[in-house]
This record gives sequence, C-alpha cells and structure tokens, in this order.
Amino acid sequence: MTYVTKIYMPDREKFKAYIDGIYESGWLTNNGPLVQKLEKKLEEFLGVKNLLCISSGTDALQLAYRILEQDGKEVITTPFSFVSTTSAIVAERLKPVYADIDSQTYNINPDNIERLITKDTCAIAPCHVFGNACDIDKIDKIAKEHDLKVIYDASHAFDVKYKGKHILNYGDMSVISFHATKMFHTIEGGALVIKDDALYEKAKIVRNYGIDGPDSVAMLGVNAKINEVEAAMGLCMLEEEDTIFEDRKKSHEFYTSQLKDYVQLQKKNEHATQSYSYFPVVFKNEEEMSAVRAALLEHDIAARQYFKPSLDTLPYVKCNEVMVKSRDIASRILVIPMHSGVEPLVSKIIIDTIKGV
Repeated sequence: MTYVTKIYMPDREKFKAYIDGIYESGWLTNNGPLVQKLEKKLEEFLGVKNLLCISSGTDALQLAYRILEQDGKEVITTPFSFVSTTSAIVAERLKPVYADIDSQTYNINPDNIERLITKDTCAIAPCHVFGNACDIDKIDKIAKEHDLKVIYDASHAFDVKYKGKHILNYGDMSVISFHATKMFHTIEGGALVIKDDALYEKAKIVRNYGIDGPDSVAMLGVNAKINEVEAAMGLCMLEEEDTIFEDRKKSHEFYTSQLKDYVQLQKKNEHATQSYSYFPVVFKNEEEMSAVRAALLEHDIAARQYFKPSLDTLPYVKCNEVMVKSRDIASRILVIPMHSGVEPLVSKIIIDTIKGV
C-alpha cells in the first residue's frame, strides 16, 4: 500500500553514532546536550530566535496559549486544518471562533476576521494550510489595530519563506510540527518560536513542570520536553534536508504539470516560497472525489481527505454559523501520495487514474 505520507529514515550510521554517544553519556532527557545542539542548529538553519523544541506540535500550541494566561477568552481561528489547531485552544480553556476560509488558498480569509472581534477576543490563530503562507500582512494589520496576539500554526511550513524571511519569524508565536511524517522530523516532536523574550523565558519554565530552580517551582507547568534520541534523529534529518526538499520538489512539479487542467490546485501566496509537504487536489464535487479515491484504492494507493471534518462540526465546540467554504472544500479534497518513497510508476498510476475518472 502506498500512503499519503512515508517516514523518511536518515543515514543509519550517523544516527547510530549519536545513539552510541547517548549510551556513553547516560543522558537521555531533561534538556540534554543534543536537544540544546538541535535548538541552536534549527535557529541558525531557519533564521529565527527563541526556538524551543517541544514534545509535539499539539503540545507546542497548548504551551503557546498557556503562557498567555487568557482563560475563558476567544481565539479567532480557521475551520480548515488538522484537529489540533482547535483542540489546543479548547484544552487550554479558550473558545475557538471560526472565520471561514478562502476557497482558493484554503487559508483563513482575513476579510472574515474583523467582524468577529469582541471584547473577549485575545488572539488570532491562523494556519499556513499545507505550508501555503497566509495573508500575513492583512492579519498583522488587524491584530495591531485591535491589540491581539497572533499565533500561527505553521506545522506544514518548515521549508517556507515569506518576503525573504522564514515564515516562523511572523506573528507573536509560531508553532511547527516535527512528527515522523513531516519533511523534517524528530520521530515525535515540534517547536515553538516566540518573538517576546520574556514569554520565551516563561515558556522554558512551563515546558519543564514550572520548575525554575533546583528547589523551586515558579508556576503551573507541564512536561513538554523532547529527549536525546529524538534530538539525535533531528540532527541527522537536518543534514539531509536538502535531499528531501529536492525529491519532493520534483514530485510536486511533475504532479502540477500533469494535473493542472484536470483538478483545482491550491492557489499559492505569491510573496512566499512553496512548501512541498503535501499535494492536495480538489474535485468538482464529492462524487468525483469519491470515485477517484475508490479507483486509487484498487491500485493499493491510499489518498486522504485532509482536512475532514471541517472543524466547526467538532462535537466539543459551539459554532454560531456554518463555515460554508470550509465544509465545501473538505467534501471535495484529496491529498495524494507525494514523498521520496513514491515510485515513478505509482505516480503515473495516480495521474492516469485521476485523468480517467
């Protein structure tokens, strides 16, 4: 079976050398030397400051909300994303308020945000969907006018720059996922990038149970650290990132050239570089999408409906209006396999199947 994602395994000997070093040091967790080295290298590679490695992208989102201490407030967010974009808000005792998406970019539409702002709004939480940069300038303008924080879910945007700077530099905080299926991974994990130095220092304490000294607990915290084995994987992945990027870029360009006249492709932000994390295609209707999905399964190719369900339909949220565009795209979209494990023959079968239906 060929799946949408496949875990990239870096050079075995390089990884083994790091593991041997862990055995020699006996240091497995609690902000070890490899974690510190990875954070430093990621800051250099991405051109950011105040990067904290976190146990998962979801935990990083929750940590972002926790350090803001805005219990009971509202966060304006997108209905079209992975479930953790919303679940992190709810888990931290905040209320998600949805602004519908642009049906071409699949990102939150800034024109839908301002009317939703109330005295209880504390933040805007957009997602760079499939790594496609949001309309950052418009969102930033709205946030500044209303004194709101901006927390970007940049889980798919490890490889993206916006107006010459890495996309993680924008907003008050940005979160990225290092899950095993991502272009860059640490087996499990993620990162939180924080613009404000004081909030960064606070996040370091909250990440480690709220402990701020050998015999002192300063505040309520969580255990959101990554360990040395995960950091070792990240250090190996970082050395091979160029290879991963080029492999996916070739596949992305091939799919685009072959499918652009048959399906709707995501409209990219012209001020940003492209991400090659996923390849979503949108069909004319749900029936066409279902037919393609079934036909691909006959060839042992598993496409997925990212992102379904539309988050305004989750059973643990209350939404006062239907997110029409989000629900529509969710019903017609498929993400097809695109990674270094997809053989040319499989790519051809995918293309021929879509064209045939």
